[in-house]
Amino acid sequence: MDVYEAVDSRRAVRAFSAEPVPKETLKRVLAAATRAPSSGNLQPWHVYVVTGEPLAELKRRARARALAGDPGDEREYPMYPAELSSPYLDRFSAAAAQRYKALGIERDDPDRPMKIAALNSEAFGAPVGLFCYLDRTMGPGQWGDAGMYLQTVMLLLRAEGLHSCPQVMWTMYRKTVSQTVGADDGLVLFCGVSVGFEKEGVPLLRTGRADMTETVSFVGA
Repeated sequence: MDVYEAVDSRRAVRAFSAEPVPKETLKRVLAAATRAPSSGNLQPWHVYVVTGEPLAELKRRARARALAGDPGDEREYPMYPAELSSPYLDRFSAAAAQRYKALGIERDDPDRPMKIAALNSEAFGAPVGLFCYLDRTMGPGQWGDAGMYLQTVMLLLRAEGLHSCPQVMWTMYRKTVSQTVGADDGLVLFCGVSVGFEKEGVPLLRTGRADMTETVSFVGA
């Protein structure tokens, strides 16, 4: 699979099969991803790979919190700006409506937040969870580095025939995650990434993207 195909076929999959992912495959992907760029070559990320019973227990505990209406742990960083304006709010609203309708959750469902949290807490059935942390001393530049690293990981997963779903939602249950992986207080959870093989027979969902002319300006010849 070439780079263009990997980029085009990468999407946030929300239905994984129970087929296990070979550990050697994960090691190969994560070893290759060390070549991701980072300012000053700080390589500020720290990733915990969770599978098997530890992941199952994490899912159980997070799902129980979601179904109990637990609003989650205090945010350590905002998922989105407090006020989104057009065109960002338009893109967000359209994607959210499409995404959760496909999962059987209507926009006007009063239990929508709880149902969304419950689905996310199951990692959509994925057999592997990657949890990316950053040292608390890191700044915005290093958070950008972590994003480039995770995109590298997700494209390499596609090259292996795997899919993924980045989930900032896990920061809502960051204390539960940290208890599972043993992360110390000096680390902050950036996000989780669910990994696995896509479940067969599930309708393909691809959210739209803005035309390049909306986000790119060419200056010069």
